[in-house]
Amino acid sequence: MWRYVGDHPGSAGGRSRDASACASVAIMTVDSPANCAGDGARAPDAESEQWVRALSGCGAERDRAVTALHEALLRVARAEFARRSGQLRISGPELDDLAYQATADAVIAILAKVGQFRGESRFTTWAYRFVILEVSAKIGRHFWRQPHVPLDTADWDRLPDRLGLDPARESEWRDLARALRRAVEGELTDHQRRIFIALMVDGVPLDALVARLGTSRNAIYKTMYDARGKLRASLVANGYLHESR
Repeated sequence: MWRYVGDHPGSAGGRSRDASACASVAIMTVDSPANCAGDGARAPDAESEQWVRALSGCGAERDRAVTALHEALLRVARAEFARRSGQLRISGPELDDLAYQATADAVIAILAKVGQFRGESRFTTWAYRFVILEVSAKIGRHFWRQPHVPLDTADWDRLPDRLGLDPARESEWRDLARALRRAVEGELTDHQRRIFIALMVDGVPLDALVARLGTSRNAIYKTMYDARGKLRASLVANGYLHESR
């Protein structure tokens, strides 16, 4: 069963440290953007204010709020892992354990940043972003712990499946697939080629690629955008695609 970190077994003086932490949170949140008017932030709705007040407080009310937050985030984490479980090739208790890990990490991050909530969205919407980010991070790290195709090895036989091409119409797209491979190998930079092959040929999840390369989603998106532009131009120039008007 999940425990709040302050009650972890073996942490001597945990209760006094918890009280000190509560006092610190109370001090930091008195003048936080969530509680100030006139700085351009929209006033939080009543439910969001209740979440912020309870999580910034102490005692039983805070404990109940933390428990409720954990339960809500766990539902989101489980749903997100279920939706993306094909990327991990795991299920059952192992997948549920990752959901608990992501939820626990998200709760800790939210408690540390609750004073930064500005009321620009509902508190639950703001909080859900934390757990979605933790799910992505867990997927990114977990993927590379399993046997997999090396990042720099391309299995081009997988490309038709990745692109959703109908095997019954192979004669129609075989030349296009070959032309695409030639364009990937001849038109893209080394970095663009590596990204394209990892995502489109080998089926590496985006979050796993981000974790392995130490980059960001936006950087990957930009690389793929530029790569697709080059590939499309090459296919149009060689008569495999019609130029869009």
